[in-house]
Amino acid sequence: MDKQNIGILHPGEMGVSVAASAQNSGHTIYWVSEGRSPQTRERAEKAGFVDALSLSQLCKTCSLIISVCPPASAEDVAHQVLSCNFSGYYIDANAISPQRAIRIGEAMESSGVTFGDGGIIGGPAWKPKSTWLYLSGKDAHKAAIYFTAGPLETYVVGDAIGKASALKMCFAAYSKGTTALLCAVLAAAEALNVRAELEQQWSRDGGRFAEEASQKIRQVTAKAWRFAGEMEEIAATLHQAGMPDKFHIAAAEIYRRMGSFKDATITPSLEDVLTALLASDQG
Repeated sequence: MDKQNIGILHPGEMGVSVAASAQNSGHTIYWVSEGRSPQTRERAEKAGFVDALSLSQLCKTCSLIISVCPPASAEDVAHQVLSCNFSGYYIDANAISPQRAIRIGEAMESSGVTFGDGGIIGGPAWKPKSTWLYLSGKDAHKAAIYFTAGPLETYVVGDAIGKASALKMCFAAYSKGTTALLCAVLAAAEALNVRAELEQQWSRDGGRFAEEASQKIRQVTAKAWRFAGEMEEIAATLHQAGMPDKFHIAAAEIYRRMGSFKDATITPSLEDVLTALLASDQG
C-alpha cells in the first residue's frame, strides 16, 4: 500500500498506540492540538505525530481518520468530522454498542464516507499478540492493511457494520463487568465490617485471589471514568439482544464513583478506593 496521511482522534494512551502501528507501517500520522490537554500534546509530540492544528485541516489532509475517544463522545466526534466535509475512510474504534456503530455508519455512508466498525480488545498496543483491533464493514480488509507492521494485531470479523462493536461489547461485558462486581463486593464487605474475614475465606485454599482482587480494583481506578460510559454501551447492547441490562447499568455507577481518580499519578490504596465507592454523597 502507498504511504497515506492518517488522522487520529484523539491521541490518548490507546489512540497513540493504535496510530503508532499505522506509523510503523509507513504512514504519516496527523492529530489536532486544538482543544486538547497538555498531556495529549506531550503524547502526540513524543510519538512524532504531525499537528494539523484544526479538525478541518486534518480532514483535508488525511485519507483515513481513526476515532479513539470516550464512548459518549463517539457520535459527536463523527458528526464533527462530517461537518468538515471529510470524504475518505473513517474507522470508529470506540467502545460503543453495535446499534450506535450502525447509526454512525449510516450517517457516514450517506455522506459518501467509507465507514469501518472497529473494536479494540486489550490495553495500549505496544507488544505483539497483546492487543487486537477487530474490524467489520465492506472494506474492512482494506483497513487492516494500514496496520500490517504491528504490534497492533488486526482481525476482520465480517462485512456487517456493528459486528466488531458487538464482539468488543460482549468481551468487555465480562472482563470489565466482573471487575465492577468485585469492587461492589469488597465495598459492601467493608461497609458490613467483614472484609478481613472475606479475604481470609478467599485465601483458605492457599490461592492469591484476595491479593489479586485488591490489585485489580486499585489498577482500574485510572480508567474508571471512561469505563462508566462503556458499561452503559454494554447495557444497551444486552438490551438490544434481549438480555437484562441492569447489571451493567449498576456497573456504570460503580465506575462513576471512582471517577475522582482520573489523572492520578499514584495508584490509590484499596482503602481509598473503598472510601470513594462508599461515599454517602454519591449521585
